[in-house]
Amino acid sequence: MRVLLFFAVFLCTQQTAFSQYTREAIQSNSVLGDKRKSFDTYLRESTIAKAFSLPLDSNSEYQYESACWAISQFLIQSPVVKSGFDSLYIHYTQLQYSTKRAFIEAAYATYPRAFARRFDTLLQQETNPKLFAMQAVYLVRVDSSMERTMKTLTLLQQRFPGADTLPLLQEFKKYIVFNNTHALQQPPSFNDLFANQKLIGQKIVYSFQRWDRNYPGLAIIQNADGSFVKDTAGKVLVFQQLARAGSNLPYFLTNGNTPQGIFSIQGTAISHNNFIGPTPNIQLVMPGEGTDSAYWHSNTGLAHTVFDSTKDALGNYTNLLPASWQSYEPMKEAFYAGKIGRSEIIAHGTTINPEYFKGMPFYPLTPTLGCLCAKELWNEADGKLSNSEQFSLVSAFLSTPGDKGYLFVIDLNNKKQPVTKAEIQKLVDAF
Repeated sequence: MRVLLFFAVFLCTQQTAFSQYTREAIQSNSVLGDKRKSFDTYLRESTIAKAFSLPLDSNSEYQYESACWAISQFLIQSPVVKSGFDSLYIHYTQLQYSTKRAFIEAAYATYPRAFARRFDTLLQQETNPKLFAMQAVYLVRVDSSMERTMKTLTLLQQRFPGADTLPLLQEFKKYIVFNNTHALQQPPSFNDLFANQKLIGQKIVYSFQRWDRNYPGLAIIQNADGSFVKDTAGKVLVFQQLARAGSNLPYFLTNGNTPQGIFSIQGTAISHNNFIGPTPNIQLVMPGEGTDSAYWHSNTGLAHTVFDSTKDALGNYTNLLPASWQSYEPMKEAFYAGKIGRSEIIAHGTTINPEYFKGMPFYPLTPTLGCLCAKELWNEADGKLSNSEQFSLVSAFLSTPGDKGYLFVIDLNNKKQPVTKAEIQKLVDAF
């Protein structure tokens, strides 16, 4: 097959409605032990090693591209991978755009420092805005000094005189200048945020994350009546979620980490995607993705009570936030990511074998192409669920009437540890 082979199935499409699904009925053959073994063999020997053994030319380029997508998602590192990357670098100017992007993304995902000199060389001549941004964020990650930042901004103006008119490059500039500063700031009052739900009048899922997306976060649910979903002991229910992409690229780039900000919940669905799996997912859209009426639920009679048709899109978006949050720039990431063209970010489960990520801070959760992915563990003998934070999240969300609302992704701070239940309980108790 042409590009992406298995890996195109990560796109969050081909959904069917979720209705009265039981945990016991959920089963996936793709998690069976023999299936996982055969997939791993094909992944390493055919998709990657065989592709990279071929001379790189117009006949084999699509195989190199598919190999790069696989490397990004499963975070494969090996001498074979580095050899393939060497060939891609040498032939870079002859490659198609999609292959260049796959190569940069794979290198960013798996070798965070090794390609700095090479990307610095490519950056000097890059003519594509997205590829420029991808190479530049690689370099800024290696060297976040003011000198590097100013050098990058100067080159940006030289290479793209109209950069200020391109949403992607506008967001890129904000990212390299302000991201490290924002990561050290505390978000505004959570009491204000929780209290603001009464103006929205709909269910809200809050997904609390770290700035360093190597560490998993926790989601909680505030019902339409303002109460939080709690357990029998009266403690808030939490659901573990990973907002990290395989690439670990910034939020404004395709296949990057989940943006912070406000997503509109469009309901729940079942995916026919073998890597997402059959557990019900939560369908999301960002501003600019799909129609405004869908984002605002105006076709369901649930439209935000303070929506103002005289305001522009950003004004109405920030109007979903209390006054103390409306100038908090990180919460606008989803708005600008949607404006740039990111799409198909949902909250789902996973059938990916977590052993690919053993030893990483987010293990046993699995990264995606930028979605919110809940922890799911499967029985390799019968293909049934052993543990599903995703099923618990969806069930809790649907435990009260309605399947629409909003989902807020918020980075709490830059601690190098998973978000804890104690942190979230403290926020809810204070409210």
